[in-house]
Amino acid sequence: MFSFRKKSVDPAQEASWFARLRQGLRKTGSQLAAVFGDVRVDEALFEELETALIASDAGLDATRHLLERLRARVVRDRLETAQEVKAALADELARLLAPLEREFDPTVRKPFVVMVAGVNGAGKTTSIGKLAQWLQGHGLSVLLAAGDTFRAAAREQLAAWGARSRIDVVAQSGGDPAAVIYDAIAAARARGTDVVIADTAGRLPTQLHLMEELKKIRRVIAKADPTAPHAVLLVLDANTGQNALAQVKAFDEALGLTGLVLTKLDGTAKGGVIAAIAQTRPVPLAFIGVGEGIDDLQPFAAREFAAALLD
Repeated sequence: MFSFRKKSVDPAQEASWFARLRQGLRKTGSQLAAVFGDVRVDEALFEELETALIASDAGLDATRHLLERLRARVVRDRLETAQEVKAALADELARLLAPLEREFDPTVRKPFVVMVAGVNGAGKTTSIGKLAQWLQGHGLSVLLAAGDTFRAAAREQLAAWGARSRIDVVAQSGGDPAAVIYDAIAAARARGTDVVIADTAGRLPTQLHLMEELKKIRRVIAKADPTAPHAVLLVLDANTGQNALAQVKAFDEALGLTGLVLTKLDGTAKGGVIAAIAQTRPVPLAFIGVGEGIDDLQPFAAREFAAALLD
């Protein structure tokens, strides 16, 4: 699983997170739940399920895959009720999403350098603040690099998150974002800081000159530490649905993504895009966000997600 557990998990906290996850996925899950009532297990059920999966932005390929597996399960296991089919769908969805889970250990290097990219409005800076808090909660020291030097509001927002969690932020007005991140890595090395999280300017994957600048930032990070960046994360807004796939493809080709952060799942009915990503571009899903709270960004777990979605 793409997670790091330095301390034991509190069962109460785990139950609280599952409840928030289930609530956050309600807009997407309600479309699927509506299919499974007191109905017969027949072709009409599969047609309605196909419509619901596509409406949730699971995509045609993932929808066909899930339905093929589900039809086989119905025959093999002699499923007779809609609720049995629903449980089988949760299991097949968890199997499809399983490749998105990946081991994540930020203690393998020091400092462990995380480069974060994403389009404007995806929730990138907020996700960085929440990720920093999560790492800090696991006993790691963090330094933030305000590499979005083009937008003053981004620097101010990151500084606010830093102040909230008592985390230092390396920033400057204007200038070269790669230089800011280079300085942050040097500062982290001098201070013995565990993790550096580098923000970058939001951009569309079609803005080729800005994508080239991202590549430059990656090269400069490697000059500061030949093994870095140790993680390259792309923040995605779940509301973008199928457009998220184009973003994953473009940023992966430019940077070599190691993980995704999917935000705003609580505000969309398009959470099925996770299935589309798993089927067509299975970049590991590092974290998912289902709310505005500082603890509403948590590691992704396939079975937990599938259970909450179809609960």
